[in-house]
Amino acid sequence: MKTGLFVVFEGGDGVGKTTQLRRLAEAMHTAGREVVMTREPGGTQLGLQLRQLIMHGDHVAPRAEALMYAADRAHHVETVVMPALERGAVVLQDRFIDSSIVYQGGARGLGPEVERISRWATNGLLPDVTVVLDMAPDESRMARDLDRVERETVEHAQTIRQGFLTLAQRDPARYAVVDAARPEGEVFHDVFSAVRAALKRKREILAASGIQAPPSPRTP
Repeated sequence: MKTGLFVVFEGGDGVGKTTQLRRLAEAMHTAGREVVMTREPGGTQLGLQLRQLIMHGDHVAPRAEALMYAADRAHHVETVVMPALERGAVVLQDRFIDSSIVYQGGARGLGPEVERISRWATNGLLPDVTVVLDMAPDESRMARDLDRVERETVEHAQTIRQGFLTLAQRDPARYAVVDAARPEGEVFHDVFSAVRAALKRKREILAASGIQAPPSPRTP
């Protein structure tokens, strides 16, 4: 059984995932935990190459794009995420399976096959907690420099937002929906509370199996 904690941040573009992930990493470091910060796509050398092709290259057929994300995810989980979890690290990740379900499966209309392929690619690995940073779509982003994926999905921003909320409703015990339209500190308070609760659940599961886990961090 992996003793580490797997935390994923999800949500639409521009909701503050990177900011909150970094703040959480600092809190976990302060508590003495090993922290691995990563993202999809781009968490490995292969992922960086795929990220460049997907986000900054020419048109990619939707099914090809979904399979490229799945290939990156399979490699990323096997070479980065699972080794870290097995040695007891806290893995903080920007995007995972849910982004493929919402963007490719929903906004691009590829349907439920995207989720099945993604779960096969990860060998069934799921986060201990998924933090969904929720915010109404910001129309001002339409005027900013966006990458290819953002340009093609900005018109579906409300659909994407609802997609993440629907996934959270499907499994509320594993998700924490946080209102991201508030000051950064207030958002982080709720993020930290959700992750601390997930750590508590993980400790209880490990204790039931006779495995000792590191203590939960104090509120910063």
